[in-house]
Amino acid sequence: MQRSSVAALALFVCFAASLIAQTPAKRSLSIDDIYRMQEVGNAQTSPDGKWIAYTVTSIDREADKRLSSVWMVNWEGTQDVRLTYGPESATSPHWSPDGRYLAFLSSRPPDEKTQIWLLDRRGGEARQLTKVKENLSDFAWSPDSKKLVLEMSRSDEDSSATAKTADATSSAPKPIVIDRYHFKNGESYLTDTSNTQLYLFDIEAQKLDPLTTDRKFSDSDPVWSPDGGRIAYISNHDANPHSFDTDKIFLIEARAGAIPKELPNTYEPGGPVAWSPDSKFLAYLAGLEQKYTAYNLNRVGLISIADGVSRILTEKLDRGVSSLEFTADGSAVSFLVTDDRRQYLAKIAVSGGATERLSGSNFVILQRSSTAGHTAVTASSDTVAPEIFALESGELRRLTRHNDSLLSEIQLGAVQDISFKSKDGTEIHGMMVKPPDFDPSHKYPTLLWIHGGPNGQDSHALLFNTYPLQVERQFFAAHGYVVLAINYRGSSGRGAEFTRSIFADWGNKEVADLLAAADFAVAVGLPTRSVWRSEDGAMVAYLLIVSLRPTHVSKPRLAERELGMNFRCTAATSTSCNTTTRLVRPGSHWRLGLKFPTPFFTQIAFTRPRCSWVATPTLTCP
Repeated sequence: MQRSSVAALALFVCFAASLIAQTPAKRSLSIDDIYRMQEVGNAQTSPDGKWIAYTVTSIDREADKRLSSVWMVNWEGTQDVRLTYGPESATSPHWSPDGRYLAFLSSRPPDEKTQIWLLDRRGGEARQLTKVKENLSDFAWSPDSKKLVLEMSRSDEDSSATAKTADATSSAPKPIVIDRYHFKNGESYLTDTSNTQLYLFDIEAQKLDPLTTDRKFSDSDPVWSPDGGRIAYISNHDANPHSFDTDKIFLIEARAGAIPKELPNTYEPGGPVAWSPDSKFLAYLAGLEQKYTAYNLNRVGLISIADGVSRILTEKLDRGVSSLEFTADGSAVSFLVTDDRRQYLAKIAVSGGATERLSGSNFVILQRSSTAGHTAVTASSDTVAPEIFALESGELRRLTRHNDSLLSEIQLGAVQDISFKSKDGTEIHGMMVKPPDFDPSHKYPTLLWIHGGPNGQDSHALLFNTYPLQVERQFFAAHGYVVLAINYRGSSGRGAEFTRSIFADWGNKEVADLLAAADFAVAVGLPTRSVWRSEDGAMVAYLLIVSLRPTHVSKPRLAERELGMNFRCTAATSTSCNTTTRLVRPGSHWRLGLKFPTPFFTQIAFTRPRCSWVATPTLTCP
């Protein structure tokens, strides 16, 4: 008996060793892995709550572009189906309220305008629903599923016949007339034709009618009232809407020729509103006073449609919120809360009171959708890329696994919360991302990862999107860096006072906090050298500019003094070391705390020779 037991044990050990030998060793993250990363998001629950439509974005290496497709997964997570294919992206899925159709945006065939396409849930190919002359930005179904409200820019086709004739006989492009402060967005110039208006589209009659018609203003984020009678949307009807961020809520009857009405006391900087189920109230994101636009700590506001009386529900919650939804019975409003490197789901009763937390802290909740008692969320953690989850009784249940195959091969670096004191005693929070093979007895080159904004925050999420590319922290860790992701003053997630403490004082407290992070690294024995790196090149450029003011030029940087090394800019062709130009709108100077010589545009130029002044270690993208 004893011999057979020993033999069985030996056989078990050999079998286990064989399994271990067959298990492939994990590897470090490489730059080529970006072509396998899939960005999952935009969850939309069906009206019956049984299915969740969502999008998956990946990179087509050969075509050198990003492609999005529409998928859907059932509530049980047992069926995950891709719905769209082809060389053009499909985005913004929206279920029809009757549950019969799933609509999405796509420009098919290539180089065509972005239109609405329709999938019948009973099966069949997607069919093109709209054939409008301009690209659609967004759309929303009417509650009876018979109409859509469309958001798009109006074309110049109503120009005079003379202008059209001149264009037809001339090969020269039309001149771009600039008559606004905000005149460019990325590579595109902005004119009145860039402003979006709202249109009503009758699905059966295939008829398009203008709903909002004043081209001086841009109207966006339309939301239909549950009774179908009105549409709420966001716009800015100031005399010069491009100079100041003063978005307001407007109401308009859902018929052609209706006159929009601005709701009082609803400075609304945060995006779409939410209707109560009885169509009597609107929940909205209430901003702080207008001068704090750059540091908005949005709160949940509630306004009565009948009398225009509004109140703030989350007055006692010193955190910013987003993504509003009423509960099915209309008794409460749920929302996402940005909180110190994390984001969670919460709700508050319309009668007021305490905020109730609805999700845990293991995952960052990025987005959610709720219908028929089911809530689906897009969530991520330090080790899980964004995927779709079901939220049940405060716990997450995984529904999709698009990135599991890739991540199963990768040994990610450990992520640790850190905190330290800045030079004036303010407590600063951040995260330390360590190399996968981190050895506490060794010293490592240390990289300061500086998020943009400056009012963003670094969170415990493995984001694969292009901005903020938080997975890049793991790229650097895989190459032997310790990465410090610092939520310096001005960042969100720490309350109103922390966020707006840099008001009219850019380049002061942020720099002190980042240098304190370098001190922290030295104190814990991490670095052999230290480098600054930013996910937002403009942020590093600005911090360098203000660091080169006369009061700073003669002072050695703290990291240099402590480490006893001379640093120089590591990317001489980058915007930080070549030329940085910032056009500052009137009224914006209070954000920066700088004195400008004119009330109009001011150019801040930072030329290449000044790179010799840079003592702070810097790494930016060329």
